[in-house]
Amino acid sequence: MYKKIICVLACAAALLGMSACGSDRVNAETNGKLNIVTTIFPEYDWVRNILGENAEHAELTMLLDSGVDLHSFQPTAEDILRISTCDVFIYVGGESDSWVKDALKEVANKDMVVVDMLESLGDAVKEEELVEGMQGEEEEDEAEEEEGPEYDEHIWLSLRNAASACRVIEAAMEKADPEHADEYSKNADSYIEKLNELDAGYTEAVAAGSTHTLLFGDRFPFRYMADDYGLTYYAAFVGCSAETEASFETIMFLAQKVDELSLKNVMVIESGDGRIAQTIIDNTEAKEAKILKLNSLQSITAKDVDAGVSYLSLMEENLEVLKEALK
Repeated sequence: MYKKIICVLACAAALLGMSACGSDRVNAETNGKLNIVTTIFPEYDWVRNILGENAEHAELTMLLDSGVDLHSFQPTAEDILRISTCDVFIYVGGESDSWVKDALKEVANKDMVVVDMLESLGDAVKEEELVEGMQGEEEEDEAEEEEGPEYDEHIWLSLRNAASACRVIEAAMEKADPEHADEYSKNADSYIEKLNELDAGYTEAVAAGSTHTLLFGDRFPFRYMADDYGLTYYAAFVGCSAETEASFETIMFLAQKVDELSLKNVMVIESGDGRIAQTIIDNTEAKEAKILKLNSLQSITAKDVDAGVSYLSLMEENLEVLKEALK
């Protein structure tokens, strides 16, 4: 992975060097507009809403627009060039974005405003945790273990984090484009109000639920959501896990939890094939639990965006699934 990133950066540097004018060329393409680059869909959609309906003065790019997962994304030379010449660059900032540090060394626009979402959210960011019954990653060597804590990158699955992130993004956009600061402030206020209303809807749904436990036969990227509303969870793997096969012990533990807690549903994320979830159900006493999907918003494509998908619409859909899961 590291060698690939170095190769990409070298190609990007060559592209910049071939034109005294890498940045001039991109500026020509954007016609002097505010040039914003985001890595993932939630950031992209937050920016769209802060820009408002009349966003003719901005050029907005989502790098991960083909459905590739944040955890396996590798930037192209074109991606590095886009970042190098933009006015505002917004990224998550976790281990999956380790390539960004080197990419930022190649910046042509020295006035670029950079937003690291994990850094900007401060104490709201949580470390990944292994809960009872969860299968850990394969053993790593001692050098890797000494690197420090691994933080949960899925901050966008908390509506409260989303509201905080939008304030940070608003400030970055106002710094880069003070001429439209009032517009950005007004739009951010309106959008954050919608986020807060949906947050209240989640709070009401959890309060009305007959159970406050979620059980995932899959990865669990929803820790921020669970913590926001006081939900307990069990899962096969942590949110950033690359594991695809659950051990017998993990399957049996989760199946026994379904029985013990009389759970009616086993959850998966949108990209899950349901095999592990079905195996868990097959090992319960009643074998009647249903499989429900929550969307982690990690696989949204440009085609989805063109079809009208939004952060709010997906989180509203998740709310309806959550209501069913908590019955």
